Amino acid sequence: MKIYGLIGQNIDYSFSRAYFSEKFEKHHITAVYRNFDLSKIEQIEEVFKNTPDLSGLNVTIPYKEAVIPYLNRLDTEAEEIGAVNTIKIEKDGSLTGYNTDHYGFYEAIKAYLQPQHKKALILGTGGASKAVAYALTNLGITYRFVSRKDGHHKFSYEQLNADILKEYTVIINCTPLGTHPDTERYPDLPIGYISEAHLIFDLIYNPLETTLMKKARERGATCLNGLNMLKLQAEKAWEIWNS
Repeated sequence: MKIYGLIGQNIDYSFSRAYFSEKFEKHHITAVYRNFDLSKIEQIEEVFKNTPDLSGLNVTIPYKEAVIPYLNRLDTEAEEIGAVNTIKIEKDGSLTGYNTDHYGFYEAIKAYLQPQHKKALILGTGGASKAVAYALTNLGITYRFVSRKDGHHKFSYEQLNADILKEYTVIINCTPLGTHPDTERYPDLPIGYISEAHLIFDLIYNPLETTLMKKARERGATCLNGLNMLKLQAEKAWEIWNS
């Protein structure tokens, strides 16, 4: 039986296992999807060694960048992004890394973009944020990252003010802040400067409405969660595994 799975840390909450298990049952696919919860990335070698029928893997926080040295090659987009969320096990047993996050984000956000959405703030600097940045470039939207410290092409949260929020009308949360069970948390964004001109995309999907989304919606912003992006990237991963 073919085995697919998810590499990550503390992933009992994960969307992927339920999504693919339901897909396999619905379409009468003889396969199983497992969570491989790793305390450190080095344990991935044991996954490959002890799972002979492994046919494909998804990768999530915090290993989208750390997994790269364990792969034989990257496809062009994953190499440019610098992060991997999908691994294909080739017929010869070699491993190819792909990134389907950028596709999922691109397809999920494009219908909601309005003329004023020319610049974006990306909250966080991990693997997911790199895929979002790649997609924004393809959408013709300029961006700046936001993290605790400022730097090249990056604001700190303390620097965010009315002028910056007026200029950057797309805000994407790529941090885990607000994920179940810590649902009251949200990035240190000056919510008072959010308006009906803003589009807020929170990559979190559990809960479906995060505290950030709720507070921004109260200010008139359009708000999206990460569920549709997840479904889109999952289906793209399935295409890659079976191509």
